[in-house]
Amino acid sequence: MLLEVAGLARSTFFYHQARLGWPDPRAELKAAITTAFETSRCRGHRVVHRHLHQAGWRVAKKTVLKLMRELGLVCPIRRRRRYNSYQGAAGTVADNALGRDFTATGPNQKWVTDVTEFRVNDRKIYLSPVMDLFNREIISYAVSTSPNLEFTNSSLRDALATLEPATTGECA
Repeated sequence: MLLEVAGLARSTFFYHQARLGWPDPRAELKAAITTAFETSRCRGHRVVHRHLHQAGWRVAKKTVLKLMRELGLVCPIRRRRRYNSYQGAAGTVADNALGRDFTATGPNQKWVTDVTEFRVNDRKIYLSPVMDLFNREIISYAVSTSPNLEFTNSSLRDALATLEPATTGECA
């Protein structure tokens, strides 16, 4: 009755039941795959196939891959981690002098700066502009291949050089 519900012929059921007692025809190959997997440094199916080929086995790569999956032999995949240069808070954090008020009533009252990274071909280029918040004008900028202190200070020095001698005390 169960065979009728499953839609199977009696002969198919008895064939598969008898097949459970048969020895595995690929038992030797599975053992060779397991030993090649354990002895190889890189454990992908291509490397295991090469070890088997050197040992005299004639078997296809896809067969090795299929049997490795059956045996649960998995090669760990190495994924490249994206580079992140942030290593936590380095040094002291400056006080919030602007209080998020990015407007100015006159020129040279508030200047802001930042360092921006650009990728040009296979290199990184860093830009450090100094902007006046009164009219959003870029007063000076510096370009470098490394974001060091001298690079950022050079843009600030150039900005201070644009000031007139009488107004140097007004900049905060």
